Amino acid sequence: MKNYVDVEERLPMLKTLPLSFQHLFAMVGATILVPMLTNTNPSLALFCSGVGTILYIFCTKAKLPAYIGSSFAFIAPMLSASAQYGRESMLSGIIAAGVIYVIVAAIIKFTGTKWLDKLLPPIVVGSVVIVIGLALAGVAINWSGLNPNFTTEAMAGVSRGAWILVALVTLGIGIFGSMYFKGFLGVIPILMSMVVGYILALILGVIPEQSLEMIKTAKLIQIPTFMAPKFNWNAILLMAPVAFVTLAEHIGHVYVTNNVCGRDFTKEPGLHRSILGDGVATIFAGLVGGPPNTTYGENIGVMAITKVYSVWVIAWAGIVAIVLSFIGPVSAIISNIPLPVMGGVSTLLFGIIASSGFRVFVENKIDFSMKKNLIICSVIIVLGIGGAVIQFKGIELSGVALATVVGIILNLVLPEKSKTEE
Repeated sequence: MKNYVDVEERLPMLKTLPLSFQHLFAMVGATILVPMLTNTNPSLALFCSGVGTILYIFCTKAKLPAYIGSSFAFIAPMLSASAQYGRESMLSGIIAAGVIYVIVAAIIKFTGTKWLDKLLPPIVVGSVVIVIGLALAGVAINWSGLNPNFTTEAMAGVSRGAWILVALVTLGIGIFGSMYFKGFLGVIPILMSMVVGYILALILGVIPEQSLEMIKTAKLIQIPTFMAPKFNWNAILLMAPVAFVTLAEHIGHVYVTNNVCGRDFTKEPGLHRSILGDGVATIFAGLVGGPPNTTYGENIGVMAITKVYSVWVIAWAGIVAIVLSFIGPVSAIISNIPLPVMGGVSTLLFGIIASSGFRVFVENKIDFSMKKNLIICSVIIVLGIGGAVIQFKGIELSGVALATVVGIILNLVLPEKSKTEE
């Protein structure tokens, strides 16, 4: 008996809209965090994520469910380029990064993906998927208040006990809803948990006064502040190479989505189309002043829990993001989702992503008695979640991207069997 909603399926609007809000709420915390850290308008980031998602779906022929949001990998280069050459010049670097995506997509289009199967066998893919989930574990714990050493301005005057309670209630409802909710509620447990968490945060006074004031004073219609780019070779040379870092993360996300949906999206609609969509979305963001975009693991986690893979639900999430970016009060509410609410739901979503990596191992019957498999998996996981960073002339390779690159190299250079296994 079928217990999921497939990629091409369309649902009634009364079901589609709540499901789209669920996707929007799952990614909005991370998407607006990037502009906050880089002095960009959060409403503009929300607008760019919505338009970027629609562009991505168009490029992938509506055959690959993925939501596009702000990329964390560009934070340091954005700050550096803005400080040295100005914000308008920095935007030309974002556009250049998107162009690199388009070029790589064209190369894959004409050379195929067989070489990817050699570069990214199941042992590498599964390990990278685990890293994608676990690398974010610390973020979820910090947001939940469960790290006693973590502090943020939002915690000023707020009881850590109340903060943690909001996170745990949000997490608890997400878990309970995923297991026991029936009917339509059974496919929106994440949305329900975030709504209840938000209300509890209001009751316990966890939401900062500054955030409440922003919501109260927001204009009904508020157009995001757009900005035109200014061509600058120095900014381009500083930021464009970061695209090669995020490409590894993008490919990892596609493989996670393959695993969740039970399809091979690298062949249909094709990895080149997915990379093209990401590149086009990033180019658009650079043209209007927004942060560069990427696919989001949070939304993959939502699909894994709800088993709703409909690309049309994702498309409506993008449309809703565009509309809400112009509605001041609603945009303010979404932009000020309490961190403990995000922490509670992220604890579940990030863990689901990591678990998908173990599923890759099981389904492909990976033999860990083989030293090659054991070494590749071990090194990828430690590099990916241990905070390893390699810097060269202003370019930073870290986290998922570093782990993926090292995993690919190890897979290519290590023999199938060690001397003791021959």
